[in-house]
Amino acid sequence: MARPAPAPRRGARSSLALKILMAVTGLLLVGFLYAHMIGNLKIFFGAETFDHYAHWLRSIGTPLLPETWYLWIQRGGLTIAVVAHIVAATILARRARRARPVRYVHRPKVQGSYAARTMRWGGVIILLFVIFHILDLTTGTLNPAPAGSDPSARVIADFKAEQWYVTLFYTLAIVAVGFHLRHGLFSAVRTLGQRTARGERLARAAALLLSVVLVVGYLSVPFAVLTGLVD
Repeated sequence: MARPAPAPRRGARSSLALKILMAVTGLLLVGFLYAHMIGNLKIFFGAETFDHYAHWLRSIGTPLLPETWYLWIQRGGLTIAVVAHIVAATILARRARRARPVRYVHRPKVQGSYAARTMRWGGVIILLFVIFHILDLTTGTLNPAPAGSDPSARVIADFKAEQWYVTLFYTLAIVAVGFHLRHGLFSAVRTLGQRTARGERLARAAALLLSVVLVVGYLSVPFAVLTGLVD
């Protein structure tokens, strides 16, 4: 009679749980990024349409909720997801280092993609960008537009030619998001159970496509302002 397969060790179960947490929180954040991108693209339909959309966001849930409460609930949920994602990634990275405490005398070439090797720095850039983005377009603290300006005016003021450094930082951050997303989506699909060769090929292609769409969608706004297409 065959012996039953040994139960996975506690550490392995814990690592799997952390990977699932990373996958689920990552997919939640991707959903938000796409929804936010679609909202940003409304600026191509005119300032009035964009400002109406921004006002609608503040009024979601009324009269059941006071105005702007939905946004604060959303921000709280996203903050929890980001923190959980970062904590899980940090714990898994430390466990991986502990599992190989002795450095190789000759380290072989890493087969992973560029995105996989730069996930950590990409995450740092994204975190800094989120902080800047909140201080810039949410609170208006760093935005060059006068206090009380409409949301569309803030966006246009941000990406004018004289604010080229903001566009440069925005571009760097969005490209980092694209690399992070490409690797993260593929890893999430594998973590959640897709392990066949054909499934992995499809997952890679889908992750690349979704990442490119996201990067192009986000960068279309600052470059449209920079070139005068939106003013």
